[in-house]
Amino acid sequence: MRSVKELFDLSGKVALCTASSKGMGLAMAEGLAEQGARVVISSRKLDACQAAADSINTQFGEGSAIAIACNVGYKEQLQALVDETKERLGSIDILVSNAGVNPYYGPMSKIPDEAFDKIMNSNVRSTHWICNMVLPDMVAKGKGSIMVTASTGAFGPSLDLGVYAVSKLADIGLVRNMALEFGPAGVRVNAICPGVIKTDFAKALWDNPAGEARAAEMVPLRKFGEADDLKGLAVFLASDASGHMTGQALTVCGGTNMWT
Repeated sequence: MRSVKELFDLSGKVALCTASSKGMGLAMAEGLAEQGARVVISSRKLDACQAAADSINTQFGEGSAIAIACNVGYKEQLQALVDETKERLGSIDILVSNAGVNPYYGPMSKIPDEAFDKIMNSNVRSTHWICNMVLPDMVAKGKGSIMVTASTGAFGPSLDLGVYAVSKLADIGLVRNMALEFGPAGVRVNAICPGVIKTDFAKALWDNPAGEARAAEMVPLRKFGEADDLKGLAVFLASDASGHMTGQALTVCGGTNMWT
């Protein structure tokens, strides 16, 4: 029987993390590195990626992280990201598909076509692309873990974030279908669904008096989440501790979304 320490050990694993130079992505990458994985920090700006990788290497040892810039909206850049990861670190064991955008806030009926396309392409199509790029190596090894950042917004309608919510529900659909298709090959695929987390991405939702009041009244834990709240879940999903879990959508929301 394996110990809990062994179940959570990620030594020797390679983890590719998109949108990981700050916020939730960086917190998840730090958690994986702390447990022994070698992580790829990726976002659009190389200097930000390198700064994050340097910080991880300082904390957990040289060679814990490398930086590779990538704009997930471009298929050729995603393929280059995967190829360089494999060239420098070896085949990918863990994928954290964390990248997402929301360029529009308002009624879905009034969203410009360009904004609709950007949300769906960046949040859904690029997730489909990168998952398909890393899956062959995972299938060949008979093991792998993919986690996709969705949102609690996927579970209900929104007057202001409608298309974003639709894209995140689509991400959960992708996760479930990939879990079904690749489960027989030993690959697990799960979704992480944050509520409001105090990051720059969600700043408009929490950094104001209305947001503070909403947390005090509507969140059972009476506070919004922090990026570090994602660390443990990422390690759990990446490791053998969650070896019999796939196709799930796990919420990190302070209790705003409770399911039976």
